Amino acid sequence: MKVILLQDVKSLGKKGEIVQAADAYARNQLIPKKMAVEATPKNMNDLKLQKKNDDKIAQENYEAAVALKNNLEKEDTIVEIKMKSGTGGKPFGSVSTKEIAQKTKEQLGLELDKKKMVTESLKSFGVHEVTIKLHPKVKAVLRVKVTEE
Repeated sequence: MKVILLQDVKSLGKKGEIVQAADAYARNQLIPKKMAVEATPKNMNDLKLQKKNDDKIAQENYEAAVALKNNLEKEDTIVEIKMKSGTGGKPFGSVSTKEIAQKTKEQLGLELDKKKMVTESLKSFGVHEVTIKLHPKVKAVLRVKVTEE
């Protein structure tokens, strides 16, 4: 019996695939547990429409990520963070990704996920570049200026 998988099934296939399953397995396990539906023409059409919608949403997310990248990488876009200095003019502590995300929201009005920032902790004054993963295919570079309070 041909079925359309509604979720990943070990040793059978991934969500959205049309697979051949034993009749008894499909009727007694997959369909009652809502892991699959029978591959009727109506269900096949629904799957096609769902995939088309998913592709459209993925494209919109990609375009939004590219627009955000262009906004972050403008020449005048710098996030400024002030830190206290310790002995010898060195910064006291370091700047975390949480602080960078918070200051970006305050200064630029942009929401960034601190978990998607790739950086070492910033432990010196000056301008640093922080890489942000906005999308699997899009990475942006945000300039962060650490100054003395």
